[in-house]
Amino acid sequence: MRLDKFLKNSRLIKRRTVAKDACDGGRIQVNGQVAKAGTQLKVGDQISIQLGEKEIKVKVTALLEHVTKDDADKMYE
Repeated sequence: MRLDKFLKNSRLIKRRTVAKDACDGGRIQVNGQVAKAGTQLKVGDQISIQLGEKEIKVKVTALLEHVTKDDADKMYE
C-alpha cells in the first residue's frame, strides 16, 4: 500500500493530499529514510511523522484497503 494512502486510511493524517504534501516536504520517514508518497509499505515498517513540533512514531501492523473509523487504530501501534 502507498504511504499516503496508509496515512489517510489509518487516520494519522486527515486527507491524502495533506499526506502527500508532508511526504514531499520531507517530514515523513519510513525505517529511518525520508519517504515519498508512493513508497510501498509492508507490515512491520516504522513510520516517523514530523508535524510542527509534534513527532509521531508508529509501527505498521495491518494494511487494510477499506477501514471504518473504529478499526483505523488497529492498522498501527
